[in-house]
Amino acid sequence: MPNGRSVACSNSVPDGVSGTTVATSAAPAVAVDVIIFTIDGGELHALLVQVKHGPFAGAWAFPGGLVPLREAPEVTAERELFAQTGLHDLYLEQLRTFGDPARDPHAHVVSVAYFALVPNRGRAFGAHPKYARAEWFPVRQLPSLAYDHAAMAAYALARLQAKLEYTNIVYSLLPEEFTLGELQDMYEIILGRALDRRNFRKRIRALGLLRGLRRQRRGRHRPAQLYAFTRREPMNVRMLRPRASA
Repeated sequence: MPNGRSVACSNSVPDGVSGTTVATSAAPAVAVDVIIFTIDGGELHALLVQVKHGPFAGAWAFPGGLVPLREAPEVTAERELFAQTGLHDLYLEQLRTFGDPARDPHAHVVSVAYFALVPNRGRAFGAHPKYARAEWFPVRQLPSLAYDHAAMAAYALARLQAKLEYTNIVYSLLPEEFTLGELQDMYEIILGRALDRRNFRKRIRALGLLRGLRRQRRGRHRPAQLYAFTRREPMNVRMLRPRASA
């Protein structure tokens, strides 16, 4: 890479690299940013990191970094996802490219945004030297974000909500065994609205995506039947009926 000035790109630099150089006469640099979602305490959360260097030092942002030479953006995103969660084989999907030349005040950096779903809060203790700290925030109560990450957050949430209607990716947020009530809770938390209990269960059972287990979950209320997905892999299937227009 030709010599140039060091820049603080979106969410600092790739793992284990410091002082990454971007030539002022070269094409825009490429970075990835990953919006990591999980459910905790009845709320949808996203993982944020505190930027350590550059014009947004001290601000919150989504984890990410520059894409190294000869590495696909998806590989960079997978590496960042593992660094923050300690988990492999998570659901990861490319959202879109954010390329406003003014999005990073230090350099022209094009970011390929992804979103990921984590069934639990992983480790995410912010020990990575790129960041000052890492913390989970309720998606509907995010602090002010660096760069254009507020737009990324809105786009990622809208995509997730839409995907719940025509895919089965909710499995990525659930444990291996769950009740129908827990499954419906996932939908209601993410969509931000209540679903009719009878219609929801009738629809889910009719799709044939679940298998009943010969076990029940016992608690303060009456025992609830446990279920598991017949396939834990992405599928296009009409999970919810489209909402009637007003």
